[in-house]
Amino acid sequence: MVVPHGHEAVDKVDAAMEGSREGMRTLWRSLAVLGLTCLVQAVIVGLSGSVALLGDTIHNGADALTAVPLGIAFVLGRRAANRRYTYGYGRAEDLAGIAIVLTIAASSVLAAWEAVDRLLHPREVTHLWAVALAAVAGFIGNEWVARYRIRTGRRIGSAALVADGLHARTDGFTSLAVLLGAGGAALGWRLADPLIGLLITAAILLVLRDAAREVYRRLMDAVDPGLIDTAEAALRGVDGVRGTGQVRMRWIGHTLRAEADIVVDPGLTVVRAHAVAVAAEHALIHAVPRLTAATVHTDHTAVGADPHAALAHHTAH
Repeated sequence: MVVPHGHEAVDKVDAAMEGSREGMRTLWRSLAVLGLTCLVQAVIVGLSGSVALLGDTIHNGADALTAVPLGIAFVLGRRAANRRYTYGYGRAEDLAGIAIVLTIAASSVLAAWEAVDRLLHPREVTHLWAVALAAVAGFIGNEWVARYRIRTGRRIGSAALVADGLHARTDGFTSLAVLLGAGGAALGWRLADPLIGLLITAAILLVLRDAAREVYRRLMDAVDPGLIDTAEAALRGVDGVRGTGQVRMRWIGHTLRAEADIVVDPGLTVVRAHAVAVAAEHALIHAVPRLTAATVHTDHTAVGADPHAALAHHTAH
């Protein structure tokens, strides 16, 4: 009530662009850290011949490369809406999520192939101390990236960035698994390295499941049911609102849009009913995080015939 604020279109565009800039910084910093980690591990793979470390390196490399489709999505999301793409280009992030899921799937196939090949054709692993150091470096790099991506993704509302952060977190634990493989090889167990490679593949598949579920929900316009509860409570608190009807929300990029039905007094003038609808939209924008706009439809308490009777044959099933 004290700090000036507004909800004009230009304010919404600036807020979305700021979120995209923050997302871009997160992506490129993550790419630099993971790229360095991957380079160190690749050198040690060449020296040691560890297939477990190779699988970890493949996964880290795939994780780093996911910054590319996400970066493209963030750039596209800044483009203004037009007469063809009337809601803008925010859904490009959902397409990036699909690309990330496919990248994770491909990395799991490659890691499994190398591990099975090593089981069938055993080979000694050398420079075990270097493999152990590479495993620790992989864990530290991935955990830093995971925390950074998840924190930023939740703050700006990007499901794709959060999914990518979860991917990086599991990468960190698979790096620690490489450390176990190095220990087993040091004790003379030749199968330790390829078996750890298979465990890494299983971990990648778990990440694939979680990331696919997150992206699927976004593509299907799923939202947290708690957001609907918050919206309905905010609408009921608006002066002039006698009840609420259906409330819908969907993510477009990293912002939300809503549609809501409210019930008002049938004696209100058009001007007064419109004022109540504007107040309802304003209340929603303040109550629901990341909500940038809402279309509010006004109904009135029952008086005579059903005012929606003309639409009944379009909605009957």
